[in-house]
Amino acid sequence: MTVHPGGAEDNASWAAGDREQEQLPFSALLEDSAEDLYENAPCGYLSTLLDGRIAKVNQTLLTWLGYRRDELVGHKRFSDLLTVGGRLYHETHFSPLLRIQGVISGIALELKAADGSRLPVMVTSVLKRDSEGEPLLIRTTLLDAQDRRTYERELLRSRREAEHDRERLQRLATTLQRTLIPPALQPVPGLDVAAHYHFASSDEVGGDFYDLFPLAAGRWAFFMGDVRGKGADAAVVTSLARYTLRAAAVSDPVPATVLANLNTALCQASQDDEPRFCTVIFGLLTPRAEGGGFHIVLAGGGHPAAVLLRADGSADYVPTPGGQLVGVVPDAEFTTVTVDLGPGDTLLLYTDGLTEAHAPRTGERFGDEALLDVARDLAPVSASGAVEALTVLLDGFGEGLDDDTALLAMGVASRSPRLG
Repeated sequence: MTVHPGGAEDNASWAAGDREQEQLPFSALLEDSAEDLYENAPCGYLSTLLDGRIAKVNQTLLTWLGYRRDELVGHKRFSDLLTVGGRLYHETHFSPLLRIQGVISGIALELKAADGSRLPVMVTSVLKRDSEGEPLLIRTTLLDAQDRRTYERELLRSRREAEHDRERLQRLATTLQRTLIPPALQPVPGLDVAAHYHFASSDEVGGDFYDLFPLAAGRWAFFMGDVRGKGADAAVVTSLARYTLRAAAVSDPVPATVLANLNTALCQASQDDEPRFCTVIFGLLTPRAEGGGFHIVLAGGGHPAAVLLRADGSADYVPTPGGQLVGVVPDAEFTTVTVDLGPGDTLLLYTDGLTEAHAPRTGERFGDEALLDVARDLAPVSASGAVEALTVLLDGFGEGLDDDTALLAMGVASRSPRLG
């Protein structure tokens, strides 16, 4: 006997109930439980004849739909309980497949209740056969799918919102990138200038930047840089670097001093868990009085060396050895080199997305030597010709080009007029 809390009287009552159940045959209890389970199951049960007429229905389904048993049994078909679209699907797909396969499960349909409301359900039907394999009737189980339908609608709504947010973010990234990269470089008398920017991802703001702008006394400044990382954090550093370089160049255009000022700004903006640094190459252009062309002073801050393509067909790197990354240590040192850009010569600046690209077939890194070989094959070449050829090269990498890449070339025409 089971002992229950609540005192002797309650225990006596429970004991009487236990003895009454012990006196009932087990088969009677089982039969009663089976019938109750059918009628009040947490799902709807339905049995139909082969022509679809309802032969049996449980109380759960009747409650869901608001019908009396005698309104359905022998008077309506299962398809009569479906919406118009569900009825068409039942006749053209559901019923034929059931007759062929003998079972069909997990089909989403909508029932039409007595009051006209709709109830989404998941339907599973089984064709019952006799001992000789002939079909007798159809047994159907219906699961309430209101919560599932709500979930699916919410999921669809969330997906649409996510797509909208992604499109908005992409537009924002594109707009922001345009503010960081000059849409058109200002012309320099006697200088052919060309540039190209490859975006590794349209969803993120790139970390590469460049510019060419005039200074006082007929001089021009240019720079190219590559910020650590991508996205919003990189955009912050890119914006800070670009405008600091411009302001520093106007204040004191000595290239090493310009990089030192940028280094100070980045170090002050850095945080312990968010270092802000970049590689930069900065140059000062001054027209030559004799022979045409330009005198260039370059300062490097950890950036890949520029490539000088000469009019005589040679090409070599213009290294700035010892130049440290910008924004890492407060007392960083920067070195400068000078080079003359004569008629027919072209100076190429680039970011490491070019040399870090991988060949599509072999997967090997493109590398510095391969770039120099390409430059030697191109020389002599104009600035626009060099950028055009390298753009084709970048396109050929396909998915092997997985980083932003910037190109900036400046060249003097072979027959440049004398500048003074």
